[in-house]
Amino acid sequence: MRSRSGLPDYLEKNRDSWTKSNADYTDERAPAAWASQEIAWGMCKAPESEVKMLPELEGKDVIELGCGTAYFGAWLKRAGARRVVGVDVTPAQLETARRMDEEFGLGLELVEANAEETGLPEASFDLAVSEYGASIWCDPYKWVPEAARLLRPGGELVFLRNATLAVLCWKDEETADTLQRPQRGLYRIDWEDDGTTEFQMGHSEWVKVLRGNGFEILDLAELYADKETAKHAYYAFNPEWARRWPWEEIWRARKTA
Repeated sequence: MRSRSGLPDYLEKNRDSWTKSNADYTDERAPAAWASQEIAWGMCKAPESEVKMLPELEGKDVIELGCGTAYFGAWLKRAGARRVVGVDVTPAQLETARRMDEEFGLGLELVEANAEETGLPEASFDLAVSEYGASIWCDPYKWVPEAARLLRPGGELVFLRNATLAVLCWKDEETADTLQRPQRGLYRIDWEDDGTTEFQMGHSEWVKVLRGNGFEILDLAELYADKETAKHAYYAFNPEWARRWPWEEIWRARKTA
């Protein structure tokens, strides 16, 4: 079902939630995030220098799907990417991203568009990335085909999402030591507390979606919290749980043709 904005109903609700989040947290946080000199993945803050999930960035054309305030894209541009395009449906976050880009002078291109159907030219990018963007807030049966369309042959898709085990153990604002939902049929989760929708699937479904859209899977990294990792200032995150079980995972895949 589509709303008056032309977006699917779940994306319109997610956009409204991220508008609030930007006012409450991400706008204020953006300067520090943009200023960081190291690429660090997710709430576990796993250094890219250790996990090594990105390809060589020098001279590459990159698109970030669901960029939010575009701090991740800023890191990629600083690390050598020739061109970085950030796509997001939330005007408030893009306004923050544009302000940051003007301040830091990195020259990102920021586009208000749905990552499931960006409208951008096909075969225009060498790398597509998502760190808690399209990777959980968009339908994988729509955004993964769009990523494949946007990539050149041999281009790579790298994305971070919640680890499946963590999703199965989510309970209110905490994460339980026992399973809270079945894995069978795991796909769309509509949260009653804030009206948002996430898309979370098991590994076998991700393998099918990626292979079905012409990708070969290169790597999968599971991320844990270390002993210094603290609770997040805004988002629900249980570092004690995440020291024992994977909280996040990064997938890396290559478009084969």
